[in-house]
Amino acid sequence: MRSLISVLSAFFVMGLAYWAYQENYRTQEVLKEVRSLQREIGNNREKLGVLRAEWAYLNRPDRLRELVMLNYDKLGLLPLTSDRFGQVDEVAYPGQSGVLRNAVQVSSQGHEQEGASQ
Repeated sequence: MRSLISVLSAFFVMGLAYWAYQENYRTQEVLKEVRSLQREIGNNREKLGVLRAEWAYLNRPDRLRELVMLNYDKLGLLPLTSDRFGQVDEVAYPGQSGVLRNAVQVSSQGHEQEGASQ
């Protein structure tokens, strides 16, 4: 009986050793993956910083103003003033097609007034 318990205990210990061995390798693989992901995150953060700097550089007001002046004839851009905004009741919601027609009429009237004042 004692030898049976010894043999079972030995198999149990070998099973635990095999399990620990497998877990060790799984843990090492996961740690490698975590390090790889952290490197990728760091690289992406650097790229994001560069993109933000480029965006800030390209969106300088003086540069945009100059581009608007150069392309004024092609784009037909107008200065941003308060009378260029619509009203909330001009927004078309589903099922309210009459409001949409009114919004188009109002906006076209606004452009006619602009042409008369220029």
